[in-house]
Amino acid sequence: MSALNDAIGRAVDGLADELESLSRRIHANPELGYQEVKAAGWLSDFLAAKGFKVERGVAGVETAFRAAIETGEGPTIAILCEYDALPGIGHACGHNVIATSGAGAGAALAAVRAQLPRGRIQVIGTPAEEGGGGKMKLIEGGVFKNVDCAMMIHGADRNVVHAELLGVVRVNFDFTGKAAHAAAAPWEGVNALDAVIQTFNAISALRQQVRPDVRIHGIITDGGQAPNIIPEAAAATFYVRAAMLDYMWEVYRKVVACAEGAARASGAQLRATQLPMVYEPMKRNETLLAVFKSNLERLGATAEPPDPNTLGSSDIGNVSQVMPAIQPYIKIAERGTPFHTRAFAEAAVKPLARQGLVTAAKTMAMSAADLLADPALVKRAKDEFAAVT
Repeated sequence: MSALNDAIGRAVDGLADELESLSRRIHANPELGYQEVKAAGWLSDFLAAKGFKVERGVAGVETAFRAAIETGEGPTIAILCEYDALPGIGHACGHNVIATSGAGAGAALAAVRAQLPRGRIQVIGTPAEEGGGGKMKLIEGGVFKNVDCAMMIHGADRNVVHAELLGVVRVNFDFTGKAAHAAAAPWEGVNALDAVIQTFNAISALRQQVRPDVRIHGIITDGGQAPNIIPEAAAATFYVRAAMLDYMWEVYRKVVACAEGAARASGAQLRATQLPMVYEPMKRNETLLAVFKSNLERLGATAEPPDPNTLGSSDIGNVSQVMPAIQPYIKIAERGTPFHTRAFAEAAVKPLARQGLVTAAKTMAMSAADLLADPALVKRAKDEFAAVT
């Protein structure tokens, strides 16, 4: 395996300029979830040119793809790509690096195909991670049905083998009141905006009574039409996050109760709509993490503990609930650069991002090769997955 991993490293180095160019192109053309036509097309074309058999529009999702190479009967290892951008600030989560490092890992494995152990490598393009639940659609569409293990990376300000991801459920609150002239006869109205404001206040009080891993945050999506009209309609959207699914749902019910109480207090009517994209927490797999960590250290990189103050959610958590899956973090930005900011978007095309891209591609490709070479290791990962509830 040492000789094979050396060959993989050389293959990634030979692809580095092409990968950086592709990363910059995706970065310069940010596309929102399920609209990533350019990014999905460029990645699919790249993989097809490297010898992959590419299926486009898998599971009925136009901007999803699955690229595969096969060397015989053996494990199936999936490497995942994300490539959607954020509204307004583009690739402020570094998905251009996630996408190209995954594609680069696949291309490096294709370059050493003659030396690969038996099995299958799949590079799966997963759109709409930023709230659209692309991986959930692919799970439901059977794309992961025959996959044994899955992996991907995320860019960060440090190398981290594992960081917890919170589950998240989203809810819309639509309040209906009664319009009236705010000066001439305000007593004739029922103020729907009052209900929204009371909901925020009640949730602020609720935050004192929840566990430290819980995050509750929301925005007002409709606050009325004019100051001199008692708002007959107002609305808000809230996210509820927690590290454990059962507790997430417990807090969710309390958040809904806050809105119900606000509706009763204001006299408004409430329609609470749970949004369908529920992201699940990340299920840890020590077997896969150990393989990744070993290869990361082989490349001279050092893993650090995660920032305990940085908690997020992703649909890779849903994948980890149906098979062994990991999402380590690779340094692509200077220390202290926060996600979802313009500073992180700028960092995603700087020299440090190229370095992280190359490191990620090498580490994932080497880890995938190790798993192909040792089906018992794959079985151990699956047994561990089955044992952890």
